Amino acid sequence: MKLKQISIFLENSPGRLYEATQALGDAGLNLRSLSISDVSGFGVLRILVSDVAKARRIIMEKQLPARVDDVVAAEITDAPGSLAKTLKLLMENKINVDYMYALAGTSSGKAVMVFSFSDNDLAIKLLQDNQVVILDAESFGILDNTV
Repeated sequence: MKLKQISIFLENSPGRLYEATQALGDAGLNLRSLSISDVSGFGVLRILVSDVAKARRIIMEKQLPARVDDVVAAEITDAPGSLAKTLKLLMENKINVDYMYALAGTSSGKAVMVFSFSDNDLAIKLLQDNQVVILDAESFGILDNTV
């Protein structure tokens, strides 16, 4: 149940984020989640989008450097200590979290965390074995999760 995430590398200057998000919006694509971080003069925009293949074509047409990565979206209880409990399970099994970001505002009492793990398949198995719900593309309204 891995999801395809697009990572777009943007020069850290006015208008670059707008250009990327406007192009996706003009193509009728809906951003399901996003995270942006700053690294030495450029930003990395990580997105889950409604149609991965179409988004990739749009980004390529704009000549923006990008790549597609596998990520895992997990639901955890929205309560103090829940994330630490999940991370402890991963740590004890020597799985590194390369990066993660959260989606807030669910009405189910759950938080959604998007992870990139050193071993996504093992992490999924461990999490599922410990009753952590792993979300699939349909849960995010992603039509095409292939590239």
